[in-house]
Amino acid sequence: MHKHGGDIYRNQGVVDYSANINFRGMPESVRQAAKDAIDASVCYPDPQCEELKAAIAEKENVPAEWIFCGNGAADVIFSLVLALKPQKALLPIPSFYEYRQALESVGCQISEILLKEDEAFCLQKRFVNEIPMDTDMVCLCNPNNPTGQLIDREVLEQVADYCQKTDTCLLLDECFHDFLEEGSVHTLLPRVKENPKLFVLRAFTKMYGMAGLRLGYGICSDTELIRRMEQVTQPWNVSVPAQAAGIAAAREQEFVAVSRQMITEQKKLLLAGLEAAGAKVYGSAANYIFFREAPGFDTRMYRAGFMVRNCGNYDGLTEGFYRIAVRGEADNRAFLQALQELYEEKLVTYPRTD
Repeated sequence: MHKHGGDIYRNQGVVDYSANINFRGMPESVRQAAKDAIDASVCYPDPQCEELKAAIAEKENVPAEWIFCGNGAADVIFSLVLALKPQKALLPIPSFYEYRQALESVGCQISEILLKEDEAFCLQKRFVNEIPMDTDMVCLCNPNNPTGQLIDREVLEQVADYCQKTDTCLLLDECFHDFLEEGSVHTLLPRVKENPKLFVLRAFTKMYGMAGLRLGYGICSDTELIRRMEQVTQPWNVSVPAQAAGIAAAREQEFVAVSRQMITEQKKLLLAGLEAAGAKVYGSAANYIFFREAPGFDTRMYRAGFMVRNCGNYDGLTEGFYRIAVRGEADNRAFLQALQELYEEKLVTYPRTD
């Protein structure tokens, strides 16, 4: 089993920096909607997620029939792969593990493109020329998890055009889109209408603090593909509380704007502290920061009371790469104090950069 962040069940008494969840938690309207829905849970959920799809359609300005809802983003990925059953796929690495897991579940042959450290783990313009003609699916994550790097808009456009021309499904994971300061610049959602080979993945998990409720969705103008996905997924895959919470979350606007502003401010604090301690920082476009430190950094921070995501088990990465979420100011200052104490004890081996 692949090890993810957020394992609070076997790590009691530490501050969790390993899961990229909005530190503000669930909006009150979402929390209340989920609670109220408990009484209605004596009934089966709406298998068509009709009201939820309508709320998402309004939020994203797309037709409801373009939307597929699932038990988290991972469920949507597995349903898409099961519906398509691609024979050959291309993955940049490092990236989200569930793409590989889903593809391997249908016996797909997977090719990889390594995102290089000396290129700051950014997808390069040459990528489109490296896609084999017989590729059935390409999976991209923007911003990428765990590196936090955004894909250049021109590169995204070229890949989308190529996939449309070659009848290749492009899974574009935008699950961290809500955290971007200039989200409209970095999304391809407006191109879904003209490109039925483009499948945009989003989720309520991160911004709305709904990781435990599990709710993700995909948007694609190929309604036949959406229908096939609904046929291969388990019935009632989105619970009554999750649907109610999603409807409420889709209507939240101020919460998202305020969260984005607060996360931006706290991210600056963490970035300054990490760089002062000599960490090599890479992407930080969303609500998490990817960096390089001395091997064993996560163990030492754990002893200080903070759980850091060790990214050494990502394909394409080795020991010494880490990811932390952006949390509230009190936690962040305590984290940086512990980091400073490690540096002063000379347990962190990278020199200062200032």
